[in-house]
Amino acid sequence: MSNLKPKAGARNKPKRLGRGNSSGKGTTAGRGTKGQAARTGGRNRRQLRGFRQVMLATPKLRGFKSFKIKPETVQLATVAKAFGASEVVTPEALAKKGLVSKTRYGVKIIGSTKKLQSKLVISGCAVTDSVRAAVEGAGGEVR
Repeated sequence: MSNLKPKAGARNKPKRLGRGNSSGKGTTAGRGTKGQAARTGGRNRRQLRGFRQVMLATPKLRGFKSFKIKPETVQLATVAKAFGASEVVTPEALAKKGLVSKTRYGVKIIGSTKKLQSKLVISGCAVTDSVRAAVEGAGGEVR
């Protein structure tokens, strides 16, 4: 057992970097050649301190954010499921049923269903042209 050895070439020795000029490849120990970065204690860049570091760490604002107030939107198909033929659809009624969260900036009904079954009466809500056509085509009314 004491004489067993691995076959010649079965085990490779790792490359030793930075062990003098006669070590073959890797004489610079992975630091490139010459200059401050190759020396001990090199690569001393200026340190960012205080607010400047915080400012550089925050991402830049890109794009455009509109300040125009937009109304809450709700789909016509959702409104048709929630309201019957005799009920009037108003922003307050939509909020009471939980279809919109707030009515402060108005409510707009969007989307269109080709065949609207119930005769909806919409009052006080902004509607798209396709919604107006679908409601009036079913015999409803938009005030």
